[in-house]
Amino acid sequence: MSNPWLKKNPLMSMWLSAANSAAGSARGRMTAQARRAGTSAASSASSEWIKLWTTPPKPARSTPTTRVKKRR
Repeated sequence: MSNPWLKKNPLMSMWLSAANSAAGSARGRMTAQARRAGTSAASSASSEWIKLWTTPPKPARSTPTTRVKKRR
């Protein structure tokens, strides 16, 4: 006796084909977004490190030696 679940079903075939197509499209979009995010993170990290090592230090602030308290 043959198994009825193994018979050809054109409706299920079309449905699975559409589901596979949608899943492939979603996977492609997620992969592209992850790649863009990784590239952006690497670029910003690189520019921050370059800015850290190439920016000259700021001169020390001159602070007044004596402060006069104001009366209220």
